[in-house]
Amino acid sequence: MARTLFANAVLVDPVALTQRPGAVLVEDGVIIDRFDVPGPDVPTAGVIDCGGKCLAPGIVDLGVKVCEPGERHKESYRSAGLAAAAGGITTMITRPDTLPAIDTPETLEFVTRRANEAAPVNVLCMAALTKGREGREMTEIGFLMDAGAVAFTDCDRVVTDTKVLSRALTYARSLGALVLGHQQDPGLSRGAAATSGKFASLRGLPGVSAMAERMALDRDISLVEMTGARYHADQITTARALPALRRAKRNGVDLTAGTSIHHLTLNEFDVADYRTFFKLKPPLRAEDDRVAVVEAVREGLIDVVCSMHTPQDEESKRLPFEEAASGAVGLETLLPASMRLHHSDGLDLAVLFRAMSLNPAKRLGLPCGRLDKGAPADLILFDPHAPFILDRWTMRSKSKNTPFDGARLQGRVLGTWVGGTRVHGGANA
Repeated sequence: MARTLFANAVLVDPVALTQRPGAVLVEDGVIIDRFDVPGPDVPTAGVIDCGGKCLAPGIVDLGVKVCEPGERHKESYRSAGLAAAAGGITTMITRPDTLPAIDTPETLEFVTRRANEAAPVNVLCMAALTKGREGREMTEIGFLMDAGAVAFTDCDRVVTDTKVLSRALTYARSLGALVLGHQQDPGLSRGAAATSGKFASLRGLPGVSAMAERMALDRDISLVEMTGARYHADQITTARALPALRRAKRNGVDLTAGTSIHHLTLNEFDVADYRTFFKLKPPLRAEDDRVAVVEAVREGLIDVVCSMHTPQDEESKRLPFEEAASGAVGLETLLPASMRLHHSDGLDLAVLFRAMSLNPAKRLGLPCGRLDKGAPADLILFDPHAPFILDRWTMRSKSKNTPFDGARLQGRVLGTWVGGTRVHGGANA
C-alpha cells in the first residue's frame, strides 16, 4: 500500500489531550509519522486534503448489539458495519445477548466469521459470562478466549447468585479476562419503565430508584476487590454511583466505568408524551444526574462513552410505554450526539475521544484509538460544526429506533478509514 499524507487537518489527540493543526503520514495501514507542518520532501503517493477539518482516531464502540444469530431482521453485521463506518466507528465490540446467546466457542466462531465477511469495520466479540446468560453456571471462559472473546458479560441480565459471580470473577482473574457488569439491582429494577420521582409519578410510570444502580455497583466492587478480577461497569448513569466509583479507583481496584451517549445527552423529561424511542435500560435520569455524569467524563472518573447500540423493530416499540422494548440504535448518532457535549457542555474534543477511542482500546489491550506512530491507521475525518436534521429513514441500521429522529444535530463524518482503507466518504458515501 502506498504512502498517503492526510494534510491540512486539525489533529484531535486523545493521548496528549490536544487539538491543533497537523498532518499524518500513513503507509501499509499504519501511522508512520506526524507533522505540525509537513515539508516538501515528505515522500507520498497521494495527499488527502482534510480542508482544515478534524482528524481523529476511529471510535472504539464498546457494547454494540448485532442481532446475529436469531434476530437478523433487526440488525445484521453488514448493516451494522455500514452504520458504524458512517458514524466514524472503526472498531465495534459486540455483545453476546443474541438468540441463542454467544456462550460457546462454536457460536463465537460463527459470529466472528460472519462479522469478518460482512462488516467493513473491525469487529471484536464479547462472550456470555454464564451459560445462556442465566446466571447459574459459568461459561468455558478459557476456550472462549482461545476462540477470540475479548471480554465476558451477561449484559442486562444481572447475575443474582453472588457465589456464581464470585467464582466466575475468580476464574476470569486467573486468565486475565475482562468482565463487564450491568449496574442495576434486578429486584428493584424489575418492571420499571422510568426513574422514580415526580416525573414518573405524574406520568403514572413504574419507576426504579437511582439507588438501584448504586447498590449493584457496591456489590460488584466488593466482589472485584475480593477476587482481584479486571472489571468494567458498563453504564454509570446516576450521581449516587459516582462516590463509590471514585472510592474504588482510589483504593486501587482494577475497575473502569462507561456510560452511554443517550444518558449523557438526554434526561427523563425527553420521555414527554410516552415516546417509546426514549425508553432505555437503565431508564433516562434526572437532569442533575446527567450533568454529574458529564462532569465525571470530563475529569476521567468515567472512562468510556459508547453508543450502547440496541436495535428494536417497529412492532416492539409501537406499544404502550411500559410494554415497549428498551433500547435505541446509536452507531450513526454517537459522534453528532457527542458534539452536543462539545458545543453545549464544553467538553473538549480530545476529552471526548479519550473516552470514545483511547480508553476503550486501552482497556481491551488494542493498539488503536490513538494518532501515535505505529498505531493502526483507523481514522475519521469530521466537521464538528456541520448542522443537519436527522431523518431516521436515511440511517443504515435496519432498525430505526433512534431518539434523535427529527433533532437538529451538529457534526458530520466526512471520511472513515480502517487500516488505511477508506470505508466511508468520497465515492462510498
